[in-house]
Amino acid sequence: MTRETLNDRRLYTPAMRTYVLSGILLLAVASAVTSAQKAIEAQPPTAAEAKAFVDGADAELLKLTTDASHAEWTAETDITDDTEATSARMNEKATGRTLALTAESHRFDHVALPSELRRQIMLLQVTAPAAPKDPKLLAEQTQLAAQLTGMYGKGKFCLETPAGRQPVPEAKCLGIDAVSSMLAKSRDPEEMTRLWIGWHAIGAPMKDKYARFVELQNIGAKELGYHDTGELWRAGYDMTPAEFSAELERAWVQLEPLYRELHTYVRAKLIAQYGKAAERADGMIPAQLLGNMWAQEWGNIYDIVAPTDPRLAQFKPINLEASLKEQIASKDPAAGSAFAEKQDLSSDRGHAASLAAGKGMVHYGENFFTSLGFAPLPKTFWERSQFVHPRDRDVVCHASAWDVDSAEDLRVKMCIEVNADYFATVHHELGHNFYQRAYNKQPFLFRNGANDGFHEAIGDSIALSITPAYLKHLGLTSAEPPAEADIPLQLRTALDKVAFLPFALALDKWRWQVFSGEIKPPDYNKAWWSLREKYQGVAPPVERSETDFDAGAKNHIPTNVPYARYFLARVYQFQFYKAMCDASGYRGPLNRCSFYGSKAAGDKLNKMLEAGQSRPWQQTLKEMTGTDHLDAQPMLDYFAPLYAWLKEQNKMNASL
Repeated sequence: MTRETLNDRRLYTPAMRTYVLSGILLLAVASAVTSAQKAIEAQPPTAAEAKAFVDGADAELLKLTTDASHAEWTAETDITDDTEATSARMNEKATGRTLALTAESHRFDHVALPSELRRQIMLLQVTAPAAPKDPKLLAEQTQLAAQLTGMYGKGKFCLETPAGRQPVPEAKCLGIDAVSSMLAKSRDPEEMTRLWIGWHAIGAPMKDKYARFVELQNIGAKELGYHDTGELWRAGYDMTPAEFSAELERAWVQLEPLYRELHTYVRAKLIAQYGKAAERADGMIPAQLLGNMWAQEWGNIYDIVAPTDPRLAQFKPINLEASLKEQIASKDPAAGSAFAEKQDLSSDRGHAASLAAGKGMVHYGENFFTSLGFAPLPKTFWERSQFVHPRDRDVVCHASAWDVDSAEDLRVKMCIEVNADYFATVHHELGHNFYQRAYNKQPFLFRNGANDGFHEAIGDSIALSITPAYLKHLGLTSAEPPAEADIPLQLRTALDKVAFLPFALALDKWRWQVFSGEIKPPDYNKAWWSLREKYQGVAPPVERSETDFDAGAKNHIPTNVPYARYFLARVYQFQFYKAMCDASGYRGPLNRCSFYGSKAAGDKLNKMLEAGQSRPWQQTLKEMTGTDHLDAQPMLDYFAPLYAWLKEQNKMNASL
């Protein structure tokens, strides 16, 4: 026997026997514990376990969402590399944990549960973020999301700078609000084209990042059991994704004839104004001529398309901007200097005046809601909101409403200017805030709109109440025009409300097809304009190529905000508006109704808001309006006089 073999021999002593027996006993105990655990795990989960899971998820998600909201607020109101990075990390943390909770929730898919508990689990699953589980990929996605948001927020058009060139140090560079204001007021086709091209140039650098962002979202959507992110987004409406798409198409079929008459009328007026600059053989309207950077709302060109018939032309739109400035200055002298022609708004005095004027605008919206019986906004709202553009940093100016802690920390983020558009926008954004506060007693998973279209529609249904009668009540006009003035008023409203519909539809149809892979990165821009032409009948002012990424010049693409909600809102708002007019006791033409001051209308609205997302939106809608589906009929009823008039005008123009 070799030495190595001798040394490897084991002697079986009594002590060793005890050790071996102890090991056997430990193995037996461990095996028994493992078997017991497996037996427990093999038992079906119970309703009590499901409730404990949901209660825990509710509390955890509330904290994670609040932390992420604080970081995101900072990132959007002070755009720097550091705030972007912090926001990305917080969103990464919240997203990762949400995905883990979503996966865990499937344990209870086949457990008999009370309807409220089942709905909370369902909402957790269908509202899960489209994000990959892999930590590296998740980190990459959240970083891209923060970068794309920052790229849009920092976007500038520098005057006197040729496309593709770096601006000289003394160049005047403008953000989207300033560029939009110039475009709205310009009546020079060449200037409008320069402004349009200048702003749309901000999209090109986003294209590759956006394409990768789409890839990462789709990985997450597939891991959640969906074909792609678009299908996941469409699943959150208490119906199948296919049923949701059909719901939108059905409403568009109802409304398209009205839009086509409006398009035909506006195109003829633009050709009369601009000649060859507006006339295209394919019947499209050049997008830069419609008074809005994305040709989504056309109200800024009312002066061009206003009726010329002397019987109607005598009724001029109320100069709301002038009236607002006069009244705000009289109520708060500190705001008055903001309207002085040569006032430097970057000076201490000028900035303070601008802030006072912005707050004055918001008070109009708050007063409408309090007239319906709602409590005033909290003190912190006035302390923490961004009302105007700060002087010392880049911010995302796109108007938005926030409930940072999903309870009482309500805010708006805006760069308010005193004009008619912002007057309506203020009412819209506060609609979000009052909705957010109304449902804040619900469990966290129910703290949302009945669907996202409801959330967008609340403030807009209030804004429909901004009638001449309401403005007269506020002292912003001295007289209410007669019924004959309804056509000009309806035309002005339709230029925003009706013109917007196909834009909203085209934007998300493009994005859904991008998510599904039907539209691939080399065709992003071609497909964008193909859908814009199909639905809107608008075309870019100059030839575009795949080096451009025009979708990126619209906030909701780089910030990844679903857009179908805005189409829904344009329809829902008329359903809500009619319901509140009926509740207020109003009898008369729908377009002349204002329910300002009606506690009955406020009670009806508040009941809908308090429900949040605690039940299918169809039930909430039926209780509010008597109808359980998206219905364009109230919108068609509202615009019925205008529709008849447009058809008559277009028939006359065709015979010339």
